[in-house]
This record gives sequence, C-alpha cells and structure tokens, in this order.
Amino acid sequence: MKGRFLALAFIAGSVLAGCAGQYGYSYVGYGPPAPQAYGAFGVAPGPGFVWIDGYHVYRGGRYVWVPGRWVRPPRGGAGWVRPEWRHEAHGWRFHEGHWR
Repeated sequence: MKGRFLALAFIAGSVLAGCAGQYGYSYVGYGPPAPQAYGAFGVAPGPGFVWIDGYHVYRGGRYVWVPGRWVRPPRGGAGWVRPEWRHEAHGWRFHEGHWR
C-alpha cells in the first residue's frame, strides 16, 4: 500500500512539474531572445479568424519559438491578450496569452 501511494505521489508530482513551465509557474534565469521577424502570414482561412503572433516558450532547458497562427475567437467581441515574458524578483516568468 505504501509503495502504491509513493508511486502515485511521484506521478502526480511529475505531471505538475511538467506543467509548471507551460503555465508560467516557474522562473528562467535569463530573458527570451527577441521575437522572430514578423513575416507575411497570408490571408485568413475564413471570415472571423484572427492572427495570433508567435512567441517564445521555455522547454527542455532552452527557448523555443511557437509560430503564429490563425484562430477563431471563442465569442464575438473577444480580444486576444498576447503571451509575454515578465522580469520579476526571481527571474523571467511566462504569462500565457488569453482571450478577454
């Protein structure tokens, strides 16, 4: 029983630790590189689509560029708040983009 509990605790901790960087709960000691140059992103695939700019995330011990994409807002009048890296007391912290 004790072994199962420890295994479950280890798995839960691993999952939470893996999500931490993705959702902005961990800090990075140095800031992200400059955003990649914004290029032509073509024509919207249909009416109502909005272009979301690319951004850097921190994965596997390095910054990785996530390219921009066309998306449909979840509701009429919604505006995209882009993700950003903020320098805080403990280092650089990622704040997810979201719809407002």
